[in-house]
Amino acid sequence: MAEASTEYRRPLPRRQGYAREFYDYCRRHELRFQRCTDCATWRHIPRDMCANCGSFRAEWAKSSGRGKVFSWTTVMQPMLPQFADVPYSPAIIELEEGLRMLSFVVNVKPDELAIDMPVEVWFDDVTEEVTLPKFKHVAAA
Repeated sequence: MAEASTEYRRPLPRRQGYAREFYDYCRRHELRFQRCTDCATWRHIPRDMCANCGSFRAEWAKSSGRGKVFSWTTVMQPMLPQFADVPYSPAIIELEEGLRMLSFVVNVKPDELAIDMPVEVWFDDVTEEVTLPKFKHVAAA
């Protein structure tokens, strides 16, 4: 379990609407996403309606938390003071469930990232109120 940072400089997510539920699960160190109860389609970012079948019914299903790096970019020059710690590499992670989400791979230097690199979720307690899902590189099974 990560320890809460004393100072987190980057903007924190807005915890409102369905995002509140997503981040409440993260705070409990659970990675959950909406899954349509009619067609079983996973969805992220959380929303009212399933884009696949139009249903308004969903559950918050637990993710395996495992996936692969789909893509990334490396930022070398900050645009804002909150992002002064460069370089950093936001990455798109493709989870086993087929979802893609933007996050960070925390134990890999930017020049070591690779497409299809296996990762698993790691929770960063950045404040007492907010826990962010990030990912760590894991050896291929």
